[in-house]
Amino acid sequence: MNNQGNNLNDSSEASLHAVDYWQVLRNRYGIIILATLLIFATAAIITYVIPEKFMSKSVIQVHAPQMGLNPLDRVSSNNFNGVMLSRTYMETQFQLITSELTLKQVASELDLPSQWNVQVDQAVSILKSIVRAEPQRGTDLVEIIVEHKDEEECQQIAQAVAIAYQKQRESIEAQRVDKALAALDSELQLQEDKVQQKRNVLNTIVQTLGITYVEEGRSNAQYGEREGEVYNRTLIQLEELENSKRTLDNQIKNLYGKSDDELIATAAGLKIVESRVPQLYEQLVSNERALIGFKTSGYGIKHPKMVGVNRQSAQLKKDLKVAVEELRETLKSRLELVELDLGELREVVSENKDDAINKSMASHDYADAKRAFETEKALLETMQLKHSVQRVDYKMPKFTITMYEEAKRPHTPSFPNVKLNLAIGAILGLIVGIALAFFLEFIDTSVKSLDDVERYLQVPVLAVIPKDIAVLHKQGGNTPDAEAYRILRTNIEFNRRNPDDNCITVVSGGAGEGKSTTLVNLAYVCAQGGYSTLIIDADLRRPRLHTFFEINNSVGLTNYLTTDLMLEDVILQTPVENLYFMPSGITPNDAAGILNSSRMSELISEVKQRFDLVLIDSPPILGVSDASVISSEVDQTMIVIQHRKLPRNMLIRVKQAVENVGGDIIGVVLNNVDVRSDNQYQYYTSYYTYYSANEDDSTDIQYQAKKKEDPNIKKDKTKQKELRVVSNDEEDSLY
Repeated sequence: MNNQGNNLNDSSEASLHAVDYWQVLRNRYGIIILATLLIFATAAIITYVIPEKFMSKSVIQVHAPQMGLNPLDRVSSNNFNGVMLSRTYMETQFQLITSELTLKQVASELDLPSQWNVQVDQAVSILKSIVRAEPQRGTDLVEIIVEHKDEEECQQIAQAVAIAYQKQRESIEAQRVDKALAALDSELQLQEDKVQQKRNVLNTIVQTLGITYVEEGRSNAQYGEREGEVYNRTLIQLEELENSKRTLDNQIKNLYGKSDDELIATAAGLKIVESRVPQLYEQLVSNERALIGFKTSGYGIKHPKMVGVNRQSAQLKKDLKVAVEELRETLKSRLELVELDLGELREVVSENKDDAINKSMASHDYADAKRAFETEKALLETMQLKHSVQRVDYKMPKFTITMYEEAKRPHTPSFPNVKLNLAIGAILGLIVGIALAFFLEFIDTSVKSLDDVERYLQVPVLAVIPKDIAVLHKQGGNTPDAEAYRILRTNIEFNRRNPDDNCITVVSGGAGEGKSTTLVNLAYVCAQGGYSTLIIDADLRRPRLHTFFEINNSVGLTNYLTTDLMLEDVILQTPVENLYFMPSGITPNDAAGILNSSRMSELISEVKQRFDLVLIDSPPILGVSDASVISSEVDQTMIVIQHRKLPRNMLIRVKQAVENVGGDIIGVVLNNVDVRSDNQYQYYTSYYTYYSANEDDSTDIQYQAKKKEDPNIKKDKTKQKELRVVSNDEEDSLY
């Protein structure tokens, strides 16, 4: 519930702030309209005064520059086709388009110095001020924009700038390619010198060795290759024979120093093709297995099968011994042959070793020289091919820029933009007016609301009097205007501490706040309510209450205070029942001294007893001391404050002036309130809604009655306006 209540309070406060802002705008609408009109008129005048300019543009696409030539690259790489140009490069091109070099060429081609009757440098400066280059976002397109007072020159300059920029780019690219080709020619010459040097070295080696040079890739063998191969094969054969000798030595050693069975098993494991040992050994092993099988079957030793197998095994063993002896002799013969071959190969290796090494070294020198020559030669061929490609590519036409849109002659000025300037002026004026309205509202310290009065003066507000209320006794009492004073009369009665406090003075801080009008209307309402009411005009400086009743002011208060006149001589009956009036009389020299007399105190005491209500008008309390003197003599003081007029600190001084002389402030009347613009006061003046219907009805009844008596009578709708003859503005004119 608390959260809901807080939300409601927040929304109400926000709504209140919005209403306050709207109220400020309504109250200061004159300032807003004036500021808007002034700035709008200023914008219109400036727009009218500014000379017209025409705009023409040409659209081009900037292509990438040619790269530096690479003498080893087989593919042409002259441009950045398909690659987005960098932002830095494009910014550089914008500067190049508007550079002095480009614009000087434009000025020369169009003969602008003669046409404009200026020097070349001045023409270039003028061009810089009217030419600019802008990119089209997300593309390589560039807009060359020219704004000038002459539409024909505008078109010519825009087109000439694009052409001059293109020529400049082509010149720069041509110079760059020429330098690159010159560098490539220099590199080619150096490479040709290297190839010739390598050729000379190779020729020297070939002549020294007495061989024929064969290009790389041919099938002919190189020098020294055959001798090296023969020598290498001999070494391989020598190594193979040494391995065979070692193998034979090991086999012969295994055939000595063993028992018969071990010797037979070892010889069988040698697996020599010419030997019978493995075959005989397999037969012997087979007979041994057969004997084991017979024994397992239960055959005895003398069984014929057993006897036959044993006999066969004995014969196989004899044969194996003979075969092993034969194997020994065979291995010895092989060993002798291998040793003989080894001796011969060692002699061959010893004889060909030195010759093979010398020819191998010479072969390496030849191979190195040949390889170096062929490498440099291949590099030279690559560079020559690249050089040819670059020269052909250079002769091809290059597109530094592409013209997508030629400059057109403008027919309507592009500057100033009348609609835009006027719209900006109106919007800016409205913004400035609103800002000025809020600023004035911020620095305005006058009383704007009931809360201001009660907050700073700490006194109650007795009534809110609308703006432009006329004198009631000339208008008739049954009007909505009278209700505001009836509310004032009621609040005075309820705010009096003592019913005997019936003498009240009406004061204000300054002139023109409607004090006298408020007093007369209040007196009229009180008299209409049955109170015997006396009005005393104590404003001896500038009296004006007698003008409300059209009474002679020659005899009045000053005469009574300075002579022996009776009250009956100075109190006059007004046309209003129960309402009496004491004029101010002649203007004295010392008004404050006359008012601050015992005669004045006696006058107040006597009229309080004779009348139900005594209302005394006084001059502005901040201007003269008369009002302070009167406030000290009367029972209560009522302050009239004009809405949005005096600052709050002056109102505080009004209150202090009354309190300093011992006066008792009964309350404040907030006068001259524009209820149509200040919504917060509509609740206090809602009685107009009720009175409007009744007033129209009563008027219609009277009209119908008179219509029966006189059919030619017409309804007078201006009566009320004619009765509003006295207002606060007249009071302003008197002070």
